[in-house]
Amino acid sequence: MQNIMNVMCMRILSITLVFLFIFHFIFPQSSDSQYNCFSILVGKNATIDGSVLFAHNEDDSGINLVNWYKVPRLTHQQGENISLINGGQLPQVNETFSFLWLEMPGQTFSDSYMNEWGVTIASDACRSKEDKPDLINGGIGYFLRRIMAERAKSAKDAVKIAGAIIDSIGYASSGRTYCIADPTGAWMISIVKGKHWIAQKIPDDHISIIPNYYTIKNVDLTDTLNFLGSTDIIDYAIDRGWYDPQSDGDFNFRLAYGKPSSINSIRNMAREWSAINILSPIQYEISDEFPFSFKPKDKVSIQDLMGVLQNHYEDTSLEDRSISSPHDYDIIPICRKDTQYGMVAQLRNWLAPEIGSVLWLAPRRPCTQIFVPWYSGITKIPDNYSVGNYSSALKNHFNKYDDIKSATNTHKFWDYANYAEEIDNNYYELILPVKNKQKVMQQEIFNEYNNFDKNIINLYIKNPQQVIDSINIFTIKMINKSVNYINLNKQKGG
Repeated sequence: MQNIMNVMCMRILSITLVFLFIFHFIFPQSSDSQYNCFSILVGKNATIDGSVLFAHNEDDSGINLVNWYKVPRLTHQQGENISLINGGQLPQVNETFSFLWLEMPGQTFSDSYMNEWGVTIASDACRSKEDKPDLINGGIGYFLRRIMAERAKSAKDAVKIAGAIIDSIGYASSGRTYCIADPTGAWMISIVKGKHWIAQKIPDDHISIIPNYYTIKNVDLTDTLNFLGSTDIIDYAIDRGWYDPQSDGDFNFRLAYGKPSSINSIRNMAREWSAINILSPIQYEISDEFPFSFKPKDKVSIQDLMGVLQNHYEDTSLEDRSISSPHDYDIIPICRKDTQYGMVAQLRNWLAPEIGSVLWLAPRRPCTQIFVPWYSGITKIPDNYSVGNYSSALKNHFNKYDDIKSATNTHKFWDYANYAEEIDNNYYELILPVKNKQKVMQQEIFNEYNNFDKNIINLYIKNPQQVIDSINIFTIKMINKSVNYINLNKQKGG
């Protein structure tokens, strides 16, 4: 019997590898810009503590910088406009909400946000078939997620705000899915270049995973509790020849609007497959059709999602230790060469958002860094984690650096980046001791956080301002601990 099982396992592995070979060469892998970012959204009834969780790796090629800013509530003059990068303008509202802003200078689709209501936004590139977009004055790109952060009190609010703008002036990129979570729930809004979009709520007891292709499939726009979208989303697909009700059956947004080379890319399929099989009670083959969302095998913790963000196909048929580092693998893993940061948003609806919404951040590569808690209610950013202030950052966002690393050499982000690159130079020799140290320090951070969190929850009722002062001090303490940890380990050779 054991021999039979071994033969069966070898056959399954052989079929999987043949499948990968065929897809890798029949569907050419174009530039990595198609495969930037990875996200997981988890409903409140699928988590251990009842929080909504949102995990994201921000992947961007080249040498990049990440700035941290806290933008306060701002009032705006009557008649003030937002000037879009393609030339259009949108009217600004009278008051915009406060938010944490992770800014990547020069990048159009890379910034992430958590606002004062806990609304957290990041995105994943998703190529579409659209080649005849309807754009007014160039449409919108960079500013869409910022406007959502400035104006939305919930994830669904953000979807409606984005949808109204897209309906009005159109979207300027091939396609993208914005993942949006708040302390009560999570949504995805998938946008096609031009004026077409669809949004779906993640069920409260489910997990939804997205690499860099559309994952929304069957839609029901009459169910406004769970779906929103362009009213002509089906009719337009029929007109373009992307969907035939007679031969295709039920409308499938992913198949109708998604670019086939993206949908069939092993670089997308493998990452989703890997993450689903970590969290799902059902184990899938790469060739299987994956669900939009699913119930997890066990309720999910922050640590579980951190583990997924660190993944390189370990203990699967795709693991390859013949290369110098898993980050150089052509079938890009979840934690990859170009990952600029990993984050897990912990959003708790039973607490005031200043203390209930926490952004756990691991600068550069999450597989070797410590995730540090940033409370959304902080009012200060530690020195050397940003260039200038939030106002100058927005004005200078698209100004080009001749050499960004030299021009910002005192920025703490480079400490994290240099540490990641040093490990990559000798990854398999260093990774075991690095992981052991990382595990110890991460647990120390969690222990300190849990003790501190209990104290401020009780204190907030009595003295909210004292709590804000306390979370400023605590957050800076945790950040300093993480950067001191990597600098100490660099001195010891990893």
